Amino acid sequence: MTAELAVGMPVVVLLLVAVLTLAAASTAQMRAADAARAGARQVAVSAEPSAVHAAVAQVAGPDAGVTVTRDGEWVRVVVTRPVVGGWFSRGPLRATGEAVAWVEP
Repeated sequence: MTAELAVGMPVVVLLLVAVLTLAAASTAQMRAADAARAGARQVAVSAEPSAVHAAVAQVAGPDAGVTVTRDGEWVRVVVTRPVVGGWFSRGPLRATGEAVAWVEP
């Protein structure tokens, strides 16, 4: 009984970590996409960079990075944020969301 538990427990823990990481990644991806849409909407109606950064930070959190690129009448907003927070936020797992909007005249 003890040998089976010693072999099976690491597998269960590894599976649990994989499922929790997948759930955190999908949540971070949705928040990054929502933040990119909010930022693109803000650029479309107001060209102030501080308003765009505030909208992105409100949706994706203060540790999100935002890039705004203009191409004529169109604007592209790319938001990246870490999948996990805390000590692991500098890790390689990052979620990215992108949105394009037509700038109001």
